Amino acid sequence: MTPLAEIIAQRIRATGPITLADYMELCLLHPRYGYYATRDPFGQAGDFTTAPEISQIFGELCGLALAQAWMDQGRPAPFTLAEPGPGRGTLMADMLRTIRAVPGMVEAADVTLIEASDHLRGLQREKLGNIRHIDGIEELPDSPLFLMANEFLDALPIRQFQRVEQGWAERIIGLGEGGLRMGLAPPVDLPREGRIGDIVEDCPAAVAVIGVIAGRIAAHGGAAIIVDYGGWNGFGDTFQALRAHRFEDPLANPGEADLTAHVDFAPLAAAAIRAGAEVSRPVHQGDWLLSLGAGARARRLADAGDGGAMVALRRLTDAGEMGHLFKAMAIWPKGAPPVPGFDPLRHHADDA
Repeated sequence: MTPLAEIIAQRIRATGPITLADYMELCLLHPRYGYYATRDPFGQAGDFTTAPEISQIFGELCGLALAQAWMDQGRPAPFTLAEPGPGRGTLMADMLRTIRAVPGMVEAADVTLIEASDHLRGLQREKLGNIRHIDGIEELPDSPLFLMANEFLDALPIRQFQRVEQGWAERIIGLGEGGLRMGLAPPVDLPREGRIGDIVEDCPAAVAVIGVIAGRIAAHGGAAIIVDYGGWNGFGDTFQALRAHRFEDPLANPGEADLTAHVDFAPLAAAAIRAGAEVSRPVHQGDWLLSLGAGARARRLADAGDGGAMVALRRLTDAGEMGHLFKAMAIWPKGAPPVPGFDPLRHHADDA
């Protein structure tokens, strides 16, 4: 049993079972034993590899898309260039290198990283220098906001509900003979349809985050690009743990594995619309990157001696790799041109 598993067990003995949301928050962010507080989880030596770590192409094209949105909106200065959950800082470094080619953009940018882990903040300062850190999205200033979020929402705490005869029962974590185990709370009524055994997931934190981002953009201008794995109005249990690039039981090693769940983009789009912004329907990551010229960029890198450029392109864009699993969604102000590669979602907020 890991040290964090014992802490969680003691809490359950004292106060009863906990929700998946509480479990995820403890596992990822516990100040002493939490996953992100104790390690660098990225790359081959870690537990997973993200798109910016695969190729500079990803960050370059994200930077170019935000740069075009900045120019389309009249080059506001100053503005906030933000990234939540920025990992090692690789994505922001690639974006900053790219937008230096846009006159005046870097000079106008107030680079702000939203990061809860002191350990990762240190890695980010090593790569990016003395940039601003804040603890949460709600601390973003009231200014034009240009934001890039890659694999951020999937790590936000979720709740799960399972359809039973009497309604929907929340899945909770208690104790069994072998340690932590999943169980069901008393059923409640939810405004959802479903068959017995169906599981639905709810991520209030993600809806709140998108509401804040879209509200800033609607009020002050800017754009946001959200990239993550997931779908639209999804059903099913997507709660998962990844350790050393392999999936494992999410309850097996608290604090030692990354915990995530697939992102449901439908409620996020609805939140952006309610906040007064335009939003796109999510598109496949591969299609979006190729529409921005990822193929041509990879060929130029290959011609310049980058032997892994075409392999990286395939990992980022092929349907059988990251190309279809990951989706991209954009947010921008009403009346402004769409972010490059996206079309507006023409639905009422309640239908989005």
